Amino acid sequence: MSGARDRLTDALYGLGWSTVKKLPEPVATGLGRRIADTVWQRRGKSVLRLESNLARVVPDATPERLAELSRAGMRSYMRYWMESFRLPAWSKERVDGGFDVQDVHRLTEGLDSGRGVILALPHLANWDLAGVWVTRSLGVPFTTVAERLKPESLYDRFVAYRESLGMEVLPHTGGAAFGTLARRLRSGGLVCLVSDRDLSASGVEVKFFGETARMPAGPALLAQQTGALLLPVTLWYDDSPVMRGRIHPPVEVPETGTRAEKTSVMTQALADAFATGIADHPEDWHMLQRLWLSDLDERPPGSGS
Repeated sequence: MSGARDRLTDALYGLGWSTVKKLPEPVATGLGRRIADTVWQRRGKSVLRLESNLARVVPDATPERLAELSRAGMRSYMRYWMESFRLPAWSKERVDGGFDVQDVHRLTEGLDSGRGVILALPHLANWDLAGVWVTRSLGVPFTTVAERLKPESLYDRFVAYRESLGMEVLPHTGGAAFGTLARRLRSGGLVCLVSDRDLSASGVEVKFFGETARMPAGPALLAQQTGALLLPVTLWYDDSPVMRGRIHPPVEVPETGTRAEKTSVMTQALADAFATGIADHPEDWHMLQRLWLSDLDERPPGSGS
């Protein structure tokens, strides 16, 4: 049964990339909203998990407010997918006009310094669109890491898709990715990492909206090892077709402490920057999985959700 489900999943994503990009933009937008509303009305596990996560972000929200936020959240999530399916067909002009970012000088000045830059993002709005803007509008290639998906054919689709947008994509397995990322940074390159969820044993515990969660150690470790600039980034949608973003002040490497202590301090600083952006735009945080350790403790054996 799992093999048939994997083939169906792969086929549906393939249909999205082959068909949605051909639709006029207003049609694709309307389709995404209808799909989002249908999924939201069914109140499945993903929607309920999203509401549970949002309850941490907006602790004083009433059940009615949480329902409004989760509905807006599903619409934001489907906007991400509709845009992503269409990104390969977007012109440079459409990409240029599709993203407006504050304090971009922090990125460009960091790259001009030659020291290498790490951009660390949470699952906010459309990080793929931000990446395309970097490669096409700024003309800066970068390296990122992709989680291995099942089936393997789906992972291959994602890698091919992101590579077509100008990204170098490394698999999130073993230690080879870290070494490659470090080499790119030492040569003055750019690395972009989605960094708000890590369930591995190497994840760093942080306080996030008042509870303990784990986030990846990689961004902080790379900054310490290579001397690269570590910049948090947050993204959001408004009522326009343009996505907004902000590049936050750099996370500095502490002057004292062990490597583990420095990594803990830096990862907490990333979490704090992420929390600022998520609190301002909770409906654009696409976290439909368990994140906080108290939720992971409740997970039934064998569950990955």
